[in-house]
Amino acid sequence: MSAVILKNYFQTSRLQTIHFASVVVQGNNYSNQPRIIKNPTTASLKRGTGGRSSFNGIVCTVFGNNGFIGRYLCNRLGKIGTQLILPHRSDYYFTRHLKLCGDLGQVLFHEFNLRDEEAIRKCVKYSNVVINLIGKDWETNNYFYEDVHVEGARRLARISKEAGVERFIHVSSLNVSPNPKPLILKEGSQFLKTKWEGECAVKEEFPEATIIRPATVYGMGDRFLTFYSEPWNQQFSLPVLWKKGEQTEKQPVHVADVAAGIVAIVLDPNTAGKTYQFVGPRRYKLKSLVEWIQRSILDDWDKNYGQILDLNLAIPFKVKVSLCDAFGFKNRYNNLHWEAIEKDSTTDIVSKDLPTLEDLGIKLSLIEEQGAWEIKLYHRYSYYYKTLDECKAIPPPETVPI
Repeated sequence: MSAVILKNYFQTSRLQTIHFASVVVQGNNYSNQPRIIKNPTTASLKRGTGGRSSFNGIVCTVFGNNGFIGRYLCNRLGKIGTQLILPHRSDYYFTRHLKLCGDLGQVLFHEFNLRDEEAIRKCVKYSNVVINLIGKDWETNNYFYEDVHVEGARRLARISKEAGVERFIHVSSLNVSPNPKPLILKEGSQFLKTKWEGECAVKEEFPEATIIRPATVYGMGDRFLTFYSEPWNQQFSLPVLWKKGEQTEKQPVHVADVAAGIVAIVLDPNTAGKTYQFVGPRRYKLKSLVEWIQRSILDDWDKNYGQILDLNLAIPFKVKVSLCDAFGFKNRYNNLHWEAIEKDSTTDIVSKDLPTLEDLGIKLSLIEEQGAWEIKLYHRYSYYYKTLDECKAIPPPETVPI
């Protein structure tokens, strides 16, 4: 079919009901003369001024859409008129809130399994952009790190290539390495190792894929601010860090900035084949960040606590972590397991040769500003309303030169 003839589907008496897949709109020309589109593609369906009620010509499949970053990303994509195809392996009711991210008919759901190639093909069949956000913070009986980060990523990239997808965007992690430096675990972080192998697998199957390496991502419902705010993850109300956090440096990035960066990559075809580092604007020692979190949630922390314990000396805490690892309580008890501690204790390494969020034109948020708002939820005495005289300013965490 060399051309699509667009016919006027408005009638004087009534508006015909037409299936979305068969509708090709006329743009802003509503005359009786049909508009002919040569070489029709998905982008030929563009309609509107670019807002949520428009269609920008992008059909995007987002794997891992119900995760921490996925919720923010889907809202950003829907806001600019992207049609979203959202695969899910859980019950539909766990993902139905994402229906509000786009206009009527623009958000579509599809059941899938990471090992089911036929279901994956159906999810990417009509898409010109595929984003892989799938990641696993801990291993389970059904899925190990390699199953998700390596084989799963390879499968998504290969099937997307076979389906003729134009852009494949793979979200990895900062500090990935084929041989991570061991800090606590003898073999180092298997999360970071398999994420590196996953990048290599994606590049083999989809050479033009864009790789994103985010640093520690914080925001509402994250696993960073919540982890260090939770009393269960401490020893007798005292935080426990490897080397007291003095030898670990971090550049945390806000989840909204990560979502904005991914959208910028989707809209810019020149980003294809590149690797981006998504890091925050400032660098901190982990000790300073944790102290700032404690001061924010406990007004009397400096007076009654005011110290951080060394992991090697915190025997009760080590026993608790080992028990959570052994009995599979990682998810139930707020991500408390050795792999998470190993990953959090790793210093962020930012390469000068790779572009960052600032190269995409994203204005970065400061953790002492945006994070202070996110952390209010975890204040120990949130039921008590302070007067103006009782409120005191919390000093920001000390920065480290970049």
